[in-house]
Amino acid sequence: MILAFSGSAVDGEPYTDVVGLAHRSPGWFNDAVTVWSAYGLALFAVLMTVGWWRSRRTGARAAMTALAVPVAVVAAFGVDAGLKALVRENRPCQSLRVSTLEACPAPGDWSFPSNHAAIAAAAAVALCFVSRRLGAVAVLAAGAMAVSRVWIGVHYPHDVLAGVVLGGLVAFVSMTVLRRWPRGLARRLSATRLRPLLVS
Repeated sequence: MILAFSGSAVDGEPYTDVVGLAHRSPGWFNDAVTVWSAYGLALFAVLMTVGWWRSRRTGARAAMTALAVPVAVVAAFGVDAGLKALVRENRPCQSLRVSTLEACPAPGDWSFPSNHAAIAAAAAVALCFVSRRLGAVAVLAAGAMAVSRVWIGVHYPHDVLAGVVLGGLVAFVSMTVLRRWPRGLARRLSATRLRPLLVS
């Protein structure tokens, strides 16, 4: 038997309020939120690709910073997954008797913190190091992703809040470290077969 705890005492009531609001909302809106929640992370991959492609015109160091974005996101995901396995909080749809828009994940698929929120926030923060415009778009998308996870019923509000804080913090630290490339490294790599990754 897997021992886990319920986070319903933290913000179970706000969670049920959001889920109830979802059930009173138009079907087309709920369908859009469900699709976004399931596939919206692909947008961040697109934004990372655009950021890298544009940075190649600026120079090798800018391109290397852009290439560090997915590294920061993977680091955030790793920390989030480790914490999730350590805390082992049951999903709200397992602990509370509610009908949710999304099928409830199986037991053992822990809730705290939210992977989706952490990945989205990490991508948003990391992209701010590459482009303010792309970062701004990503920040809005990350907020929408976090809210969508509660709306469809698979996370408590504190799950997504923790995911956003964790993902953003890990990305900020990672990008702060990774962007400090030695000045000569970009120049040396530009003279190798990696040149197409760094300059256009």
